[in-house]
Amino acid sequence: MAKLSAQMSALIASKYWETIALADMDDAQWEAICDGCAKCCLHKFIDDEVDEAHYTDVAKGEEEMFFTDIACQYLHTKTCQCTEYQDRTELVPHCVKLTQENLPEIFYMPPSCSYRRLHEGKPLPSWHPLLNNGKAHKMHSAGMSVRNKTVNELAVDMNKFEDRIVTWPLNVEE
Repeated sequence: MAKLSAQMSALIASKYWETIALADMDDAQWEAICDGCAKCCLHKFIDDEVDEAHYTDVAKGEEEMFFTDIACQYLHTKTCQCTEYQDRTELVPHCVKLTQENLPEIFYMPPSCSYRRLHEGKPLPSWHPLLNNGKAHKMHSAGMSVRNKTVNELAVDMNKFEDRIVTWPLNVEE
C-alpha cells in the first residue's frame, strides 16, 4: 500500500476545499479535488433528436446526454486512472481537460463529480478520498467509481453505442 506524500497529507489536513474557491486553487489543490471515479473517461453522447448523436465537447442547447459503459482505451479499470494522463488530450482529441477556466461548462460531468459539486456549492461526498485519508476504497465500495462496470472502447462496436447506455454514472451518494 502506497504511503501518502507529505504534500498530500498536508492538503488533507488543511481541508482547503472548505475555504478556498475552486478558481483560487493552485495546481496541487485542483488536482486533489478529483475523486478518481473515472466517470469522465466514459463515452458520453448527446442526442438532440434532430441531429446525429455527437461527442459532448460542445453543448448545443437542450440536448439529452447519455452515459455509456464504454471506457477510454487508456483507462486502467482497476485503479480508475488514466495510463496516459499527461498526453491524454493529444491521444484522445475529444478528451476534455477540466480546468478552472472551463469549469462553468461542466454539463458533461456527472452529478457526483467533485469539481461540479464544489462549483454548485455542495460539499464533497463522504466517500471522497480527501475525506478518507487519501484512499479511494470508500468510493469504490460505494459503487461511485467505474471499477468493474466498464468495457474497453477497443472491445466494442462504437457504431452501436446506444446498446451500451447506462444510468449508474448519474447516481449520487453522499
